[in-house]
Amino acid sequence: MRQSISQFETAFEQEALLERHRREQLRRRAANRSRARKIDRTEQQGKVRFSILAVCLTVTVVVVVVAMFEALAFLMA
Repeated sequence: MRQSISQFETAFEQEALLERHRREQLRRRAANRSRARKIDRTEQQGKVRFSILAVCLTVTVVVVVVAMFEALAFLMA
């Protein structure tokens, strides 16, 4: 009888350890997925911001060039 109770307790402890291990593994997986989503989101935002910067610089260059040629034409006339 004592042996069966101790076997039951040992089996219960092992099951508890396995359950704790599974929960920790799930927690780690969830944290890794969250970290990966955050990295993807940051990269996507960086791409959008870079595109906006490139467009702004291009527009600025075009405006400055047009303004310079207009000023030059006004001074030459």
